[in-house]
Amino acid sequence: MQNSMLAMILAGGRGSRLKDLTNKVAKPAVSYGGKYRIVDFPLSNCANSGIDVVGVLTQYESVELNSYVAQSGNWGLDSRDSGVYVLTPREKADADLDVYRGTADAISQNIDFIDKYDPEYLLVLSGDHIYKMNYDKMLDYHKAKGADATIAVREVPWKEAPRFGIMNTDEDLNIVEFEEKPKQPKSNLASMGIYMFSWKKLRAILVEDMVNPDSSHDFGNDVIPAYLAQGDKLVAYRFSGYWKDVGTIDSLWEANMDLLDKKNELDLGDTTWKIYTDDAPALPQYIGPDACVSNAYITQGVEVEGEVTNSVLFTNSKVAAGAKIIDTVLMPGAVVEEGAVVTRALVADGVKIGKNAVVGSADSDEIVLVAKNV
Repeated sequence: MQNSMLAMILAGGRGSRLKDLTNKVAKPAVSYGGKYRIVDFPLSNCANSGIDVVGVLTQYESVELNSYVAQSGNWGLDSRDSGVYVLTPREKADADLDVYRGTADAISQNIDFIDKYDPEYLLVLSGDHIYKMNYDKMLDYHKAKGADATIAVREVPWKEAPRFGIMNTDEDLNIVEFEEKPKQPKSNLASMGIYMFSWKKLRAILVEDMVNPDSSHDFGNDVIPAYLAQGDKLVAYRFSGYWKDVGTIDSLWEANMDLLDKKNELDLGDTTWKIYTDDAPALPQYIGPDACVSNAYITQGVEVEGEVTNSVLFTNSKVAAGAKIIDTVLMPGAVVEEGAVVTRALVADGVKIGKNAVVGSADSDEIVLVAKNV
């Protein structure tokens, strides 16, 4: 059974920079945008791009994420010839830990799964970015270029380039050099962690990498340099739409606040490129007669009796009378009681902020994460 393209989503990371939000769940399972989870975006992109088989590679705090992504029907991938498959590290008798040693090793350990579908092309995705992309168009570009590997890139501000893997290209977007987080970048074309490979070529490189004692078994550090060393054709695929790496509390807050911009490119209401999710059962939102709401993104089950300004309220969150929410994200089930004032904060799932509590400040440079009851 041959599939033209199969996708593998790397969803095993902890996301330690998200602090307490990932104490009990993997980063891709973190809530976003009122009712979604981060992993909904690559999964929905796969479904919308016509990819029938998706493997999701999990590792850290995987129980909740495994249960969530195994519901293939959420993304319309539950027919006889399609599905979302949870893949965990295989047991290794000679290893201290049953883990993926790196991003490339995660694929290497699942070669048998991929071979079962005999794909011509393999798409490897990070499971922790917010964006919409038509991977079928990327495949067309890969074919037209006659590439062995195609890496999605986007321009980032020069001052931010040292945070990313940077692709240095010629004028035809052929990749001539890859630099991981360079102190003095030669380019501002950052890797998005989206790779299109011709499978047979990648498979051969992975087989060699698996037994290389000097390898860190990572796409950026080992696999991409191997392609370049062999003189294989690597090309960059420019992407100009909305894309956010939500690896920190500030960036997760920013990605949510972006939804308040009516010109936001993400447009979660776009019916032509729907972001699918497991909709939690909830009553309609309720805005009390004395509530004051200005520039807010409010989802189902939310109750507002107080004042909400420039904020994003997730499913089943509550704002009591006399409470003020300013420049803040309330995650699912968060409760703010009477008289409390919350400013420039991200309030975690189910956290309760008590009466008359004051959290955050308009003058703060960083966003306050509230992960425990106040």
